[in-house]
Amino acid sequence: MEPSRLAQELFGGATRTFAVELWNGAVLPPGAPGPAVPGRVVLRNPRALDALMPPVDEARIAEAYVRGDLDIGGDVPGVLEAVACWDGPRASWALALEALRTRVRRIAGGATRPPGARLRGLKHSQGRDGEAVRHHYDLSNDFYRLFLGPELVYSCAYFPSGTESLEEAQRAKLELVCRKLELRPRERLLDVGCGWGALLAHAALRHGASGIGVTLSANQLTEARRRLQPLGGSAEAIDYRRLAPERPFDKVASIGMMEHVGRMRLDEYFSAMWRLLRPGGLFLNHAIADAAAGRTIPWASQRRGGFISRYIFPDSDLVPLSLVVAAAERAGFEVRDVESMREHYATTLCAWLARLERSFTEAVALVGPDRARAYRLYLASSAVAFRTGKISVFQVLLARRTEAGRAEGVPSNRAVWYAPGPCAVPGSPAANLAVR
Repeated sequence: MEPSRLAQELFGGATRTFAVELWNGAVLPPGAPGPAVPGRVVLRNPRALDALMPPVDEARIAEAYVRGDLDIGGDVPGVLEAVACWDGPRASWALALEALRTRVRRIAGGATRPPGARLRGLKHSQGRDGEAVRHHYDLSNDFYRLFLGPELVYSCAYFPSGTESLEEAQRAKLELVCRKLELRPRERLLDVGCGWGALLAHAALRHGASGIGVTLSANQLTEARRRLQPLGGSAEAIDYRRLAPERPFDKVASIGMMEHVGRMRLDEYFSAMWRLLRPGGLFLNHAIADAAAGRTIPWASQRRGGFISRYIFPDSDLVPLSLVVAAAERAGFEVRDVESMREHYATTLCAWLARLERSFTEAVALVGPDRARAYRLYLASSAVAFRTGKISVFQVLLARRTEAGRAEGVPSNRAVWYAPGPCAVPGSPAANLAVR
């Protein structure tokens, strides 16, 4: 079948609200009535059609995008959301025959795939988890700064009014975590999966807490140590399962790390957090969760695994909230508070995406075109998943009660968490600076 005609067949139907631009400049207008999406799917060459031949596989579409055969112009999250609402490529006997021919040509031509993660060992073993973390985080700190900003905060920001800049929203998130943990001067805070050290630095400067962070990423470790050493904090390259401090910590935070744990290891994870926390202490667990049955793009199967698992976060597991809470309670924790920040993460991802697109030439120079395009798709598709409620993110505040049943983190104090303005605890470096 001639490629232009094949494209018309694939993109036929009355539910498509986005335009499609072909390699020859021709445009297939939306088939659905109403306002069109401010953007379009772009087929750079006829080879892009191969990825859309039924039965459609998510990995093939992602590979076509990463290679540059397929592109998205304009409002990338908006186009992807419209693609998710579309019924998908039309299926017919003619297309089925063409799909068979396409597969034969692909096999005969030895079609190559962009390289994905290649991990060894048992899934979620300590060695393999280390490989998975390094695959994602040990790219280039300069690359991450392009879209995360100078503080390198790689988790959901918090936009109290919706008018905050990304930097302001990330500082608000760090402050919210510290307030929920009721951090006090000279308390010992453990940050499991500390990233580049932003939370520990904020906790030291604003609340006078001393911090220790753990990460398996060499790049993160170097930056966290550089940032924390002047503040009296430290960072270690150690798996949380092997951590054995001289005494338990007053408070523990895990921000965007549990996604690497795996649901089969939840009991081990929460038991470790219980062991590392003193009686009466608080643990804040912040993690993305699967929130709805089904895929972001319902008409694309995941027979070979999802795009993000293959190219971005290998072995990642977004555990539903119900399983997280059950595992925490099995370990002995009391649930003190649960907060969804789903809409905040969609806004965060769109802000990251806009920054990456503004610096895309520099991103390509740092990590190569395939990786830069993969991250563009990852940020946009994740924003859509949060927008449409396929995934969410929850902060769960947990307490290890004393033998007498006492616990901090009283829910009636929630108003203090959301009070406007910074909270410089008396005795902290920030309070001392304010006095001067």
